Amino acid sequence: MGSTLIVLNLKTYLEGTGEGAVKIAQACKEVAERSGIEIAVAPQFCDIFRVASKVDIPVFSQHLDGVGAGSFTGHAFARCIKDAGASGTLINHSERRLRLADIDASITAAKEVGLTTIVCTNNVATTAAAASLAPDYVAVEPPELIGSGIPVSQADPGVVRGSVNAVFKINPDVRVLCGAGISKGEDLKAALELGSVGVLLASGIVKAADPKAALEELVSKV
Repeated sequence: MGSTLIVLNLKTYLEGTGEGAVKIAQACKEVAERSGIEIAVAPQFCDIFRVASKVDIPVFSQHLDGVGAGSFTGHAFARCIKDAGASGTLINHSERRLRLADIDASITAAKEVGLTTIVCTNNVATTAAAASLAPDYVAVEPPELIGSGIPVSQADPGVVRGSVNAVFKINPDVRVLCGAGISKGEDLKAALELGSVGVLLASGIVKAADPKAALEELVSKV
């Protein structure tokens, strides 16, 4: 991953489903090439191979279970995610919460197959706990701000700054992303100024009338 990272979560939005996921990923690639900022996309499981086989950008799964090969019907198996073309995974998103032991198992399973890990958290305390498990990134996202259009960097900058400080004390190798309400260039700029290395975002780009234009505006002030 580059020094600044943008991760676009497509969730289950219709705009980011099937060929829509490919189109958004292509927009991400074009904007990344022009800006020099790394942009990754997290499509639905069924679209990982579709996107990864057509667009050369980092592809993340939206979840991963800490299970091995065997009798685990319906689980998201790390090896399968990797073989589908993903290079990383989100873990513990606010819409797919896990217990601490499950987060640890998911990180371990992901690392075993070489997937980059982003653990989502919601405050300074959970960010510190996640950092102790040594993921590659933590993404702090107060759930009440997700999809609100109110960026956490403005509504609660203390949670970003506090998370950055807490993570540095626990494991300086873990990098911090800022999420929730991010959609504009000023939001990314503020997130970086608070000490994060990038952002995790979704609806502000995926549901925009012109996702490529929205991405270009996002990187315009960096």
